[in-house]
Amino acid sequence: MSQNTFQTHHGMVDILPEESGKWHYLEALIRETAREFHFGEIRTPVLEPTELIARGIGQLTDIVSKEMFSFSRGETNYVLRPECTAPVARAYVQHHLDQKGGAQKLFYIGPMFRAERPQKGRQRQFHQFGAELIGTDAPIADVEIIRFMMRIYEKIGLTKTTLMINSVGDPESRADYRNALQEYFRPNLNNLSDISRQRFEANPMRILDSKEEEDQPFIENAPLITDYLNEACSRHYAHVKQYLTDSGIPFVENPRLVRGLDYYTQTAFELISSDLGSQDALGGGGRYDLLIEEIGGRPTPAVGFACGMERLMIACEALGIPLGEAPSLDVYIVCRGEGAQRWAMDRITDIRKQGLSCTMDFSGKSIKAQLKDANRQNSRFAIIVGDSELEQQKFTFRNMQESTEEALPFDEIVGKLNSAFDK
Repeated sequence: MSQNTFQTHHGMVDILPEESGKWHYLEALIRETAREFHFGEIRTPVLEPTELIARGIGQLTDIVSKEMFSFSRGETNYVLRPECTAPVARAYVQHHLDQKGGAQKLFYIGPMFRAERPQKGRQRQFHQFGAELIGTDAPIADVEIIRFMMRIYEKIGLTKTTLMINSVGDPESRADYRNALQEYFRPNLNNLSDISRQRFEANPMRILDSKEEEDQPFIENAPLITDYLNEACSRHYAHVKQYLTDSGIPFVENPRLVRGLDYYTQTAFELISSDLGSQDALGGGGRYDLLIEEIGGRPTPAVGFACGMERLMIACEALGIPLGEAPSLDVYIVCRGEGAQRWAMDRITDIRKQGLSCTMDFSGKSIKAQLKDANRQNSRFAIIVGDSELEQQKFTFRNMQESTEEALPFDEIVGKLNSAFDK
């Protein structure tokens, strides 16, 4: 027999049953909030054309240059999606969602993949939830997206957060800002990090997103994008700030905030939590009015956000915020002998039809071990069945939480179960 053992790929983890309840709770909360905001769920494939991601994100971003899981089959190049905005934009164009009338409000939950160095809260397979509001350039749409995102964290009970906002302008504003940044950085170009020197010609604005230590002194004194906004961008930004204030959402202006993806325009925002340490971002987003045209659609304004579920769980753990209740079992049928097992196999279906969870032992454990197993699974009730119970047609009905029991016919047990669970 082979002695080889197999493990998950580095940076990818199994979600075991004792953890999956947290995921179910979060996903249900996100979907319920989406219903309140009238966003419809969209599910895109995890496999997308490489060119879609490269065009949508930008050839010089870290994601495209070194963090994608990509491969070829025949003459077609594929990538495991590293983010979901470009795939949603692709679906919007492919399925002509613009013809449905009005702005399209879409949300998603799912796994993403990036071949980066794993660390706490950043795995190679990670999960995001997010939303896109496509088809309007109104500042109120930017605020609606932020309200949706903030409402989720509010429901969870994660209030120790800071919303940072900025405007990254439009192509006209950025052309002037690009020149100013290059003029500023050029005398110190040799002192910048390798990645910032690469960004200098293609997109100097992304130098501001650098986390390299040698870049920080120069970033600190760099020109501010808000000083180069044209009138239209300044007006849009002012309206966003006013609407946020009117909505009771506190924010901090951060003129150094830029988005790591190339398709963003105007509003940019990020939600951070001090409970996450140096990697403090929970999620973020902004306006991306150029993306849909870039991937072959008609010019279409859009705004959205994306948040990491693993990072959210870390923040909740740090603050002691429970994500749902511990998984429990409604009924455990304890069997003595083969006749009891046959009886249980029939009755277990009747109990499940009442909408209750029910199980039994399938491995031949002793009565004591079965009761211990019922406790381990946090079962609320147990039904104990043996030869004498079968003969009398009265079965021991035990309340595991109160440690009380009584002998009852099965029909009465079902009635008590329905009463206990308000069925």
